[in-house]
Amino acid sequence: MTTESTPAKSGFHFKDITKMFGGGGTSTLRQFGILGSLIVIILLFEVLTLLRNGPNGATLTSGNLINVINQYSFILILAIGMVMVIIMGHIDLSVGSVAAFTGIIVAKSMSEWNLPWPLAILLGLGVGAAVGAWQGFWVAYVGVPAFIVTLAGMLFFRGAQQWIGDAQTIPVPKGFQVIGTGYLPEIGLPLPFNIPTMLLALVAVAWLIFWEIRTRRVQKKMGSDRAPLWVSVTKVVLLSVVVLAAAWMFATGRPGTSFPVPGLILLALVIVYTFVTSNTVFGRHIYAVGGNRQAARLSGVKDRWVDFFVMMNMSVLAALAGMIFVARSQASGPNDGTGWELDAIASVFIGGAAVAGGIGTVIGSIIGGLVMAFLNNGLALLGQGSDVVSMIKGLVLLIAVGIDVWNKQQGRPSLIGFMTRRFGRKEDPALQTFEPNKTYQAPPVDKTSGQ
Repeated sequence: MTTESTPAKSGFHFKDITKMFGGGGTSTLRQFGILGSLIVIILLFEVLTLLRNGPNGATLTSGNLINVINQYSFILILAIGMVMVIIMGHIDLSVGSVAAFTGIIVAKSMSEWNLPWPLAILLGLGVGAAVGAWQGFWVAYVGVPAFIVTLAGMLFFRGAQQWIGDAQTIPVPKGFQVIGTGYLPEIGLPLPFNIPTMLLALVAVAWLIFWEIRTRRVQKKMGSDRAPLWVSVTKVVLLSVVVLAAAWMFATGRPGTSFPVPGLILLALVIVYTFVTSNTVFGRHIYAVGGNRQAARLSGVKDRWVDFFVMMNMSVLAALAGMIFVARSQASGPNDGTGWELDAIASVFIGGAAVAGGIGTVIGSIIGGLVMAFLNNGLALLGQGSDVVSMIKGLVLLIAVGIDVWNKQQGRPSLIGFMTRRFGRKEDPALQTFEPNKTYQAPPVDKTSGQ
């Protein structure tokens, strides 16, 4: 780092295009690859459904986008917690069972115990916290590997869910269903779109502009390399167009619909957890422990407490996901949560997390989850069965991780490592021991091969 600001380059340089989504610094091929894959998948299914259905494609429609958010928001919420678990070098196989276990307790509390639905939601979050504390205790303070603890949890809480519910379907009241099927309300003005949805989009655009200006100011103050001004302007314009176009689709759907409440919950969680993992001491400790636990411990990081909190946080998010699913389904059933852990784990790895730990981002995991969501959705629109969907999802996961491992074995830089490296961030001198998304290696441990 230099003591004086590095001026932004003037004129057009093709290499500057690679800085488009790097926060003003150097971006990466992996970052473009994941975003590009998502765009290609969406456009591909739009063309295929257009050829199949006639004059209009079925992917980029208001109704379909709303369905994607409603149907996959709970998986994306699980991915937010799962990426933190995987960064720590753990895995959580119990999230589907914990979600189902919480769902049946919440449903029973309202239908049989006459608990008001707001209190039932708090009860569900408390159940998730208790389950997470139980599993976190075994991982952090007893030392049992998280794989074993959560495998036991998957079996135990699945059985407990079926035992409590007696393999029956338990309905939930209308008020509770809002968190799974609700939309932003209408405002009584004679306009052909949902006003709160468009206002939300304008707030998002304002935040994008503010964040880019702030990022450039921080880079200038720190003397970091800055992208040319035209790159920042182009990036903000492109992202703003995407946000406004998506918001317009949500706001102009069939009467009574707008931006879904589950999407609003997901958006809030993404903002909060992105900030926590990227801009707080605790977030840096997660990356530090995941990158090199021994080095983190010697530097004063309370790794057991970090383990405990991350596992508990995962179960709380699983409880929330379970309640959203039950609200959307309007009832809790015996098969809720089946296979959710696999979709969440796949989303995180497709989104750029490293198997060995220490690398991963919330945003990357959300993008990975959207890749899986639009794959599921597009194949369903084309009339493909669950067998084809499952095979293609497996191949996508294998190829995404396989390409990264192959690059490492060939001595090339890790594309996943590039994906999650952040540039141009203002560092707190008191926290410069660890950097988020940096893998700390201590020979002879081979973090590349995971051995």
